[in-house]
Amino acid sequence: MKRDHPRRRPAPPRGPSPSRPEDDTRGLVYGTHAAEAALVNPARRVRRIRATENAANRLAPAIAARGIEVECVSPRDLDRLLGADTVHQGVLLDVEPLEEPEVDTLVRRAAAGAPLVVLDHVTDPHNVGAVLRSAAVFGAAGLVMTRRHSPPINATLAKAASGALELVPVLPVQNLAKLLEELKRHGFTIIGLDAQAEHLADDEPFTAPVAIVLGAEGKGLRQLTRETCTRLCRIANEPGALASLNVSNAAAVTLHLAAMRRRGRASGSR
Repeated sequence: MKRDHPRRRPAPPRGPSPSRPEDDTRGLVYGTHAAEAALVNPARRVRRIRATENAANRLAPAIAARGIEVECVSPRDLDRLLGADTVHQGVLLDVEPLEEPEVDTLVRRAAAGAPLVVLDHVTDPHNVGAVLRSAAVFGAAGLVMTRRHSPPINATLAKAASGALELVPVLPVQNLAKLLEELKRHGFTIIGLDAQAEHLADDEPFTAPVAIVLGAEGKGLRQLTRETCTRLCRIANEPGALASLNVSNAAAVTLHLAAMRRRGRASGSR
C-alpha cells in the first residue's frame, strides 16, 4: 500500500542570518518531541511548518491532522535560522505562545490531588525544561515561576521540556510571595525544599492541595519565600553522600514521592 505523506513545498531561499537571541525564539518550537507535542495540542496555534523530508515523514500523522502545508528545507537551512549548534532534528514550527493559565485554574487542578510546582528564581532553561518533564510524568497540576529571573518560555525551554510544555500549564507571576499567600488562603500547604531543613520530604503526606517550592541551585530559596512556606523539608540522603541534588532531580524525587502518596491513598480508599 502506498504511504501517505504530508504535502510539501520548497521553502523560499534565504541568506545566512545571525543566531537568534533567546527572547527571539518565543514564537518557535524545534526538535521532534517538542514539535510533535505542539502539533497535537489543540490549544497551540501553529502558523508554519518547516521540515526536512525525514522529519516530515516522522511527523506525518501529526502534520496531516493540522492540514498545514510543509515547507521542505535542508538541515543547513535550519542551522542558518537557528544557529549551527541547535539540535533542531530537522523540524521548526512557527507558533503562537500558549495562553497563560489563571490562578483559579491551577487551584482547581491542584484540589483534585496533583501538586503545584513553584520555582523561585530558577534561571536555567534546561533545568526548567527538565522540571516540566517530571511534572508531566508525575501528574503535576501546573508550574509557577517568577516573571523576572526565570528563562523566557521559548524554543530552548520547549526543546528541553521535550513536549511537556504542551501538557503542563505554566504561569509566570510578578510577586511569588504574594502568589504563595494567595494559595494558602485557598487551603494549600506550601512545602519548600531546603537541604538544611529539619523535616524530611519522605515523611510528608502531600495531602492536596499542596505546592512544592524549589529554589535556584546554590542560592536555594530566597528568604521571603522561605518565610512564606508552611514548612521546609529536605530529601533524605545517605550519610557522607553529596549534600543536595540539583533542582530538576530534586523536583523529580519530590513529585515521585507525592505521586506515591496519592496512589497509596487511592488504594486505601477502595
